[in-house]
Amino acid sequence: MAKFEEGQVLEGKVTGIQPYGAFVALDEEVQGLVHISEVTHGFVKDINEHLTVGDDVKVKVLNVDEEKGKYSLSIRATEEAPQQQPKQRKPKQQQQQQAQQQEESPAGFNTLKDKLDEWINQSKEREDQFRK
Repeated sequence: MAKFEEGQVLEGKVTGIQPYGAFVALDEEVQGLVHISEVTHGFVKDINEHLTVGDDVKVKVLNVDEEKGKYSLSIRATEEAPQQQPKQRKPKQQQQQQAQQQEESPAGFNTLKDKLDEWINQSKEREDQFRK
């Protein structure tokens, strides 16, 4: 029978850190893994910037594999997600003006469709030169 259940929020101590995550002791006998993606909200490049061995952390049990005795934990699940700023939308008139400028502007990359006619003409010209 499992000592800990999915969904439980517990206090633990970081016992080890690897590039892929941190091991957290839940008690004297049980330790689980906090995958690097579960350390905090947002991208974590280096787990050592967020955790060190000996840190006391609050974790949530995400998954329990009783057969293997493995516990998947999350620190992120115990924290409130940061508020995302709504993206600033450009007024429709400004978007239309930008689209029109892009269509009129000869600078930049041509589409494949535009270049295809040019390439076909070049190919025909080369063929004509070899036939002469």
